[in-house]
Parts: sequence; C-alpha cells; structure tokens
Amino acid sequence: MTREVIFVVARAIDGTIAQDGDVPWKIREDLQRFKRLTMGKPMVMGRKTFDSLPKLLPGRRHIVLTRQAGWSAQGAEVAHDMDAALALAGDGDIAVIGGAEIFDMFLPLATRLEITEIFENTDGDVFMGTPDPKKWREIFREKHSAENGDPAYAFVTLVPAA
Repeated sequence: MTREVIFVVARAIDGTIAQDGDVPWKIREDLQRFKRLTMGKPMVMGRKTFDSLPKLLPGRRHIVLTRQAGWSAQGAEVAHDMDAALALAGDGDIAVIGGAEIFDMFLPLATRLEITEIFENTDGDVFMGTPDPKKWREIFREKHSAENGDPAYAFVTLVPAA
C-alpha cells in the first residue's frame, strides 16, 4: 500500500491562500472539513503556516519545514528539507497544509488535492496556482452558497489524471 500525500487548502479564485499571515476565511464547514481530513495524520507545513495556527491542533503531529537553523517551538517537529520531513512522518499518510513553497515542494508527491474553492478575489499576499487540468482530474465537488457573511465556496477533490 502506498502512502497518500493529501493537500488540504482553501484557495480563492485569484489563487490567494493567505493574507497578512493568516487564512482570510473562517468558514465553519471548511474548518470542520480540515479537521476531518487531517485528524490522526502528521501535518507538514512551513514555519509561517505553523505560526499562523491559533494553537497546536489536537490529534495531529506538526512537522514544520524551516530554513532557520536552531528554530524550535513546543509541539513542533522540525525538518530542514523535504526528505527529513518525510522521514519524520513515517510510512503512513500525511497532510500537507501549506504554505505556497511547501505546496510547490510536495506537489510531485501529491496523491490527492482537497481544495476549498472560495468564490471571490481576495487580493491576499500568498498564492497557490491553479492545478493543471492535464495533470489533475476532479472526482468530487460540493457547492455551498454565500451565507452568514461567508463567500460562496465549493469542496473539491482532485486526483492525478490517468
């Protein structure tokens, strides 16, 4: 059985995944989906993504990739390159949760993209490109209307194209 490398990301139409060091949206259903998709898995993230978390997320390991020698934080397992992060994660499935450089680094290994498409142009400061339709195919889409001040969005699952 092969390891799943699952990207879990919310992304606006303009590619925004972060703004001012945080995710620009706090959509309850998206946060619940994030929890379901990452629970019990090691989460691989960059240092800025780790710093943006409100606290350590229970039930998940926090593997932080950073170039900063000597960086540490309580609850973080530190790696300085992709191979070290994968070694820390072990043989099971992993969730890659950002940011942009980490997504770019792990994209060749990704087996599934779990994207929350936010139907707005956010004008953020961290971006993720649109997955190449020649390399990824959609297998699931669940649309949600704008409600309670949240923008419209869709939960989308992509897998490598055959």
